[in-house]
Amino acid sequence: MVRDKNNSLKRFALLSILAAIVTIALKMFAWRLTGSVGLLSDALESFVNLAGAMMALAMITLAERPADDSHAFGHGKAEYFSSGFEGLLILVAALSIGFSAVERLLHPRGLETVGLALVVSAGASVVNYLTARVLLTVGMRENSITLEADAHHLMTDVWTSVGVIAGVALAWWSGLTWLDPVIALVVALNILRTGWLLLQRTADGLMDAALPPGQLAEISAALQEICSEGVSYRNLKTRMGGSLVFITLDVIVPEHWSVRQGHDWCERIESRLRERIPHVNVTTHLEPTAKAPPPAPENPDAAR
Repeated sequence: MVRDKNNSLKRFALLSILAAIVTIALKMFAWRLTGSVGLLSDALESFVNLAGAMMALAMITLAERPADDSHAFGHGKAEYFSSGFEGLLILVAALSIGFSAVERLLHPRGLETVGLALVVSAGASVVNYLTARVLLTVGMRENSITLEADAHHLMTDVWTSVGVIAGVALAWWSGLTWLDPVIALVVALNILRTGWLLLQRTADGLMDAALPPGQLAEISAALQEICSEGVSYRNLKTRMGGSLVFITLDVIVPEHWSVRQGHDWCERIESRLRERIPHVNVTTHLEPTAKAPPPAPENPDAAR
């Protein structure tokens, strides 16, 4: 079943690669028509999309490998290398765009053949939007940070393209050529923010950060629903491992219960969490109810 799921994810990674190739061709054509540094910045980000999509395919392929003696918890964290790599590429693209925009501010140049170029660029944005929606839907359903990161990056690219198209059109219509590089600088800042957020999320995953508050609340609600008859829990710990969620907790049962009774309750709790949380790995530790300590004697000598 894991193999089927990851084969499906690889197909969507290939879709992202194809979309990146198409948008690169369209955006570079639009840039060549106009010489707009804003459109060039948009095209450069599509190269980042292509590199990120190729890395995503490689890491999803690695993540599908089953657990072995050296990797008892599987290879799911390989997906974080993809999101981290894409984050770094985004930062490099942002710096490149910024340098190009400053150079164009210092040496202004008029825009040409803007009408056709903007139509071509808009077509590339439609391709990115449709691809991003598909990747985001699948990524959230399959709990894949790789596809989600790729989708959010593509969606950022869409809004960036909308801003570039509007800015280039305004610069062409008004004759204010300085608007083109200024818009490119704004695009660079937006891309820089996206790269930073991706790197931050990657670091959280590699450092075994706890799940977001919303998912923690869902886990707590599921535990509260099933815990009864003197059963409780403590030491709840969570972390992400690529597309897998790892949960560990102590299950507290009455001390007079048999091992079988306690084990059955642990199984019920694990089953409930698997129903509520997709792609979860649950580990429970059975503990008896702690006895209350005996009261301290009033006379210290009585204890001797």
